[in-house]
Amino acid sequence: MERIFNWGIYPTIDAECTTLNAVDKIAAYVRTTDAFIPRGNGRCYGDSALQPKIFSTLALNKFLSFDTVNGIIKTEAGVLLSEILEVIVPKGFFLPVTPGTKFITMGGAVASNIHGKNHHKDGAISQYIECFDLMVESGEILRCSRTENTEHFINTIGGMGLTGVVLTVTLHLKKIETSFIKQKAVKAKNIHAILDYFEQYQHYTYSVAWIDCLSKGDSLGRSILMLGEHATPSDLQAQQAKQPLQLHSAKQIDVPFMFPAFALNELSIKAFNFLYYNKQRQQEINNVVHYNPYFYPLDILTNWNRIYGKNGFTQYQFAIPFENGREGLIKILTKIADSGCGSFLAVLKTFGKGDAFSSPLSFPIEGYTLALDFKVSPKVFALLDELDKVVLDYGGRLYLTKDARMTSATFHQSYGTAFLHSTKFQSLQSNRLTI
Repeated sequence: MERIFNWGIYPTIDAECTTLNAVDKIAAYVRTTDAFIPRGNGRCYGDSALQPKIFSTLALNKFLSFDTVNGIIKTEAGVLLSEILEVIVPKGFFLPVTPGTKFITMGGAVASNIHGKNHHKDGAISQYIECFDLMVESGEILRCSRTENTEHFINTIGGMGLTGVVLTVTLHLKKIETSFIKQKAVKAKNIHAILDYFEQYQHYTYSVAWIDCLSKGDSLGRSILMLGEHATPSDLQAQQAKQPLQLHSAKQIDVPFMFPAFALNELSIKAFNFLYYNKQRQQEINNVVHYNPYFYPLDILTNWNRIYGKNGFTQYQFAIPFENGREGLIKILTKIADSGCGSFLAVLKTFGKGDAFSSPLSFPIEGYTLALDFKVSPKVFALLDELDKVVLDYGGRLYLTKDARMTSATFHQSYGTAFLHSTKFQSLQSNRLTI
């Protein structure tokens, strides 16, 4: 047994963790274990990859093939996105969809049906998965695609690991000329301005906004919108042009200990937000940056989750449809600002339409999505219960990959119940939500 938790450091449990890489041994484990959950690198935030018995996929870490002509890569499920980038970027390819960290596994990407800053244009990872091998409860391996074992294919993508153990994944990549991003950063004085900017710049491939969620009045929701396109060689500065397909650096700064509980409070978060918003003096900045700081700004800090202290944090991410978006976001941001429970990080994006090849548990719905980090406390949980009601009132839902406290009633009201899965594959979250 070992003490284990996911990235939010909440909750923590004692679990029996098993790591195997031989298919016959994995099949024997699957057949003989009553209830367990597959787990990758533990970068989900809540309890979706926690259970008293855990099967770790990290030993499934092999690259199986890479078609550099058509841009198709096949890996085992435990390979990290960071490791894939190291292979594909020098060959002129990039991930078609990436979340805000590159330290997740391919299996985790499938289970969460990850989305990124380009969902409004390019959709979720489900659009680019050609096929995967899935071990079901009998130990049998199913090849799943849009034409083979289609029901398992659909229910596994975004299915939170509840359909079986993903063993391999075959993914279509995006062709790039450089590893740099042509970025436009625009300041918005409030929530109305930022939503107007999202509409004005919806033609950009990548868009994401940082939001000050403690500002009030005419400054409610003041933001900085960061837009991006993959840079061409002609966009690069002289130094960048020397290595147009430069990789991310492996160097990281460690957060060596848990911060004390008082370190993050309303005053410190307000100070951070003030400095972050005002560090950009101009209304608009245009520059060319490497993909690492654009897509993965926090990855340079090892164990940045320790900033929230030993009690951990919960990330609250919701989506609400466009037709209710402006009113709903104003109501939610007002509640947060009035509560004083500031979010250290608040990120707003837009979603495009969903697709037919992902689980009913898959998160993205066409509209706005806001992700917020809150230090765990009774006051925060009371606030989030209030926010749940607003999200439901406006036809929204919460992201299961980030969730650690939603009620079963809230889940079923927003997601429904139609979902194919096996009772062998269970998590603390699936039990809590009665999935």
